Amino acid sequence: MVGKVSERVLAREGLERTDNGMKQTSWPDVPPINQKNYYTDYMKRDDQILSLRLQAEANRDRLVQNAKDRDRALNNTNGDVTLPVDDLQGEDGGPSSSYMDPSKIIVIHPGSQNLRLGFASDALPKTIPMVLATKYPQTESEMYEALPRRKFEERGMDQQHGEEWSKKYQKACNDLKVDMRQNKRKVLPNSKDLVVNFNRRTEPEIISQHNDPLQVEWTDVSTLEDGGSESAVFIGHQAQRVPDDSNPKFKLWRPIQNGWLNENEYPTQAHLFNDLETLLDRAFRWELGLKKSTEWKQYSCVIIIPDLYDKKYVEQLLHLCIEWFEFSRVAFIQESMAATFGAGYTQACVVDCGAQKTSIACVEDGLCIEDSRINLKFGGWDVTETFIKMMLYDNFPYQEINLRRRYDFLLAEELKIKYCTLSQANISVQNYDFHLRAPNQPTRKYMFKCYDEVILAPMGFYDPSIFDNSHKLDKRRHLIDRSYNAYDVDMPDDPTSAAQLAILAHIQPSVTQTTIPASSFTGAPGEMGMATPSKERSNPFNFLGHNNNASATPGTSKAPSPAPDAGVSTPVPAPYMFGASSRDLNGSPAPSARNGGTPAPNGSFLLPTTSFDNNPTSNQPLQRTAKDLATERDSVLPVAPLDIAIMTSIQNAAKGDEKKVRELLGSIMVVGGGAKIPHFAPFLEERLRARRPDLQDKILVSRSAREMDEQVVVWKGASVFAKLATNDSWITGGEHKVLGSRCVYHKVLWQY
Repeated sequence: MVGKVSERVLAREGLERTDNGMKQTSWPDVPPINQKNYYTDYMKRDDQILSLRLQAEANRDRLVQNAKDRDRALNNTNGDVTLPVDDLQGEDGGPSSSYMDPSKIIVIHPGSQNLRLGFASDALPKTIPMVLATKYPQTESEMYEALPRRKFEERGMDQQHGEEWSKKYQKACNDLKVDMRQNKRKVLPNSKDLVVNFNRRTEPEIISQHNDPLQVEWTDVSTLEDGGSESAVFIGHQAQRVPDDSNPKFKLWRPIQNGWLNENEYPTQAHLFNDLETLLDRAFRWELGLKKSTEWKQYSCVIIIPDLYDKKYVEQLLHLCIEWFEFSRVAFIQESMAATFGAGYTQACVVDCGAQKTSIACVEDGLCIEDSRINLKFGGWDVTETFIKMMLYDNFPYQEINLRRRYDFLLAEELKIKYCTLSQANISVQNYDFHLRAPNQPTRKYMFKCYDEVILAPMGFYDPSIFDNSHKLDKRRHLIDRSYNAYDVDMPDDPTSAAQLAILAHIQPSVTQTTIPASSFTGAPGEMGMATPSKERSNPFNFLGHNNNASATPGTSKAPSPAPDAGVSTPVPAPYMFGASSRDLNGSPAPSARNGGTPAPNGSFLLPTTSFDNNPTSNQPLQRTAKDLATERDSVLPVAPLDIAIMTSIQNAAKGDEKKVRELLGSIMVVGGGAKIPHFAPFLEERLRARRPDLQDKILVSRSAREMDEQVVVWKGASVFAKLATNDSWITGGEHKVLGSRCVYHKVLWQY
């Protein structure tokens, strides 16, 4: 008879034992893996993973075929001519040059505003606006309120734009005057009055159509009646040039907004995915010349994804390329990795300023450092909107401008590109003009003056509160849920970063408070037992509060420090804070782990309460799950000054190593369309030197290498990655058919 074992032993061993040998069922039992055997090699060898086994078999078959082809070629020459081996196989014994033909590889970089795609053999990509137009009862300007948001019925500018924003704008103007005087710049006391009075009395000049040499060619929607289904959708530049008063009416759809799938404007998930597929399909056919879908099986595809991505977004792109477009192979690369490939850097802190998001990541030896990734939800589009809003506040002559209208949006982008700068030397009261070209209307020429608006709008990168951030989280997770762990359906599985959590903790400290499993509370209220490691970080890197003065000493975070767990043998290290000395840290930074830490056994967490009173129930811990924490983090918009975010990213990447901090501060690279603002890199360098005056001579902010356009560096790096002979990250259709999205885990170069 088997002796009984105490419940304490059963709980410790995690095994269930019974008092008899009778089986519960006649079905054969599958023996589980022995949890006590730490030396098992289950799923640790390449020959146990299907993706890697298929890859090894394909390489072996290719070597055999190359050897047969070589022998056949030698026999056909009767021994008179010796063919070079390099013509038949690669230098590493891999595929031949024809197998890795760059003209058969398509590189795709989808963004919030533009889609860049082309063959890996192309010098530059084709840029297409990430927008498509379909027939709809209303246009977007009729469905949504005007941008910039303002109250048209009010008379005063303060009432139109809101008193809170007006105070921020006035404060920014005064701070700029003080700064310019300190830099010995000439500042006229009545500059603002000159601008306001001139713009108030300016009237437009009407130019007839035959006198305007730069007429805009609007899209002819009559092709819908004659062109059939192929012309039912307009994409890119054609969509932006559809007249707002067309008959029938069209609405513009943007599948990607703020760096993630646009769930706000789409009614259903199927509509969103269908538009994304249609946009890519039309781009392949019209821009790359791949008219017949039967030819697509001969092509491979490299897709550029964000550093901090949603797994559902990656899996959807993989499904589109394998199942719908039927490409032979698909590979993924992160934006910061691609940027270093394009610039030829082995180590860099990549600052990618896009249209509606700004991402920061430190790259070392071709891989992103996980804890350094930051994704901020502002970019060049916010600069455009804020620039127009500031101009309207100063009596911009075209008061009816609405960025929801297509021609007004293109006009605003043109004005930002022409006049915005970050150089104080170019700030003066000057006369400018622009031409307003609207469909079915004569061209109007406006004269206007501007002063400090051209620099205050891009300075919003360092004071994001001037941007309109009120609607960027609307309907987040409304259509597409987050990804969950395959073995624990309640455990969120999207990648996280210590630096990103620090940004969120500065805005809402509760997102990073200590979480403790329910099993650890076994005693009286307020007493805690042994804590089990949880998936969430117990003490992520804190983000420092700051004031508007860049040279001032940053303040400490408002996030409360987590209380130590009673009975825990391992001491909890103190938070790693930007600007704190090593004596104040009392330990090393928080340890890094895949996707934010070690998974908990049950996914439930407890947040200890801090209130103690006579009520005994008030001291009971509040139960929170990992899903609740992820939901709370999704409700916080990640917004922080650019210089603070860069310092946070670098310090989380260095993990207390001052040598690595100096190396990363000396290799900061800015890319993206938002970084094309004149004097962007020198201005950022000045701000960083003010943050770290002890490392002034080490800080260096550079543009991309060889004076390459900042907008195409990432795409160019992905094309270089696609042409590598030793690339094991390709996903084939057969692997996807068997494993589904799980094949991404084994194929990508980073920890997925």
